[in-house]
Amino acid sequence: MTIASPHLGSSESWTDAKLLFALEEVVEKELNRHLKVTKDWMPHEYVPWSDGRNFPGLFEDGEAWDPQQSKVTEIGKIALVVNLLTEDNLPSYHHEIASLFGRDGAWGTWVHRWTAEEGRHGIVMRDYLLASRAVDPDKLEAFRMQHMSEGFESDNRHSMLHSVAYVAFQELATRISHRNTGHQSGDPVCDRMLSRIAQDENLHMVFYRNLLGAAFEIAPDLTMQAVRDVVVGFRMPGHGMPGFERMAAQMAIGGVYNLRIHHDDVLSPVIRFLKIMSIDGLGPEGRQAQEELGLFMDGLDSEARKFDERLAARAARIAARKA
Repeated sequence: MTIASPHLGSSESWTDAKLLFALEEVVEKELNRHLKVTKDWMPHEYVPWSDGRNFPGLFEDGEAWDPQQSKVTEIGKIALVVNLLTEDNLPSYHHEIASLFGRDGAWGTWVHRWTAEEGRHGIVMRDYLLASRAVDPDKLEAFRMQHMSEGFESDNRHSMLHSVAYVAFQELATRISHRNTGHQSGDPVCDRMLSRIAQDENLHMVFYRNLLGAAFEIAPDLTMQAVRDVVVGFRMPGHGMPGFERMAAQMAIGGVYNLRIHHDDVLSPVIRFLKIMSIDGLGPEGRQAQEELGLFMDGLDSEARKFDERLAARAARIAARKA
């Protein structure tokens, strides 16, 4: 990919306001494409309502939750809770992107459409968990209250370009996490539900990925620096929830989301699709960011290889004990 020279303005001349204006037509084009290919769906159609029954409280026939009532595997429960609590912070996400992207024009239409589509995810996941009795409902609500009461602030709220770069990767990461959770859940109903959510996340990723590609065309150096910063400092949006480190470690071991998945299935596909490592015509800061991005990806691949080896050794020890 070759960036036309001269650049459309120096790095110093690009402000968030100018970038928002310059990308408005791309946002409108991508919004129209999204609305043509997306399909509305009904969250209630994915919930096993016939499995549901009253919990204790206002109902005399309420039945207390018991772990034996759940069809979901242990790793599935952990990942479902993490994924749902992440979705629960939608009000904070909406506030952040509405503040950065605005509420008018194509940008505003996209912000509200994205929020509406994401809202389905939390609705259907919570309904599934309660109807199927997959997790302790009291603990789930306590987690939600604690997580949302602490609030959420994005690492990239200072920059529109950083925010676009982040969501291009994060939407794909969320899609992968949902799909792998479904595969590991042990419940075909859960798998179908999360597969449907993952379809939305994939379309959201395509929107932001294409927008990021357009940003490379108009402000290549700044965009390269933003991608470098985001990739190097990437954190999932649920990182602030109580017990996240422990749950993330369990999800890594369980094959839901780990270093290998992050490198191979999240970062690499976006970088490869946009041909980020082969962009030329960059200025000194852009070239440095590109080189640092390449070095980081190489280092991450090495770390992922070490993780794979530790995971294989752990599996061998478990198999030996069983034998």
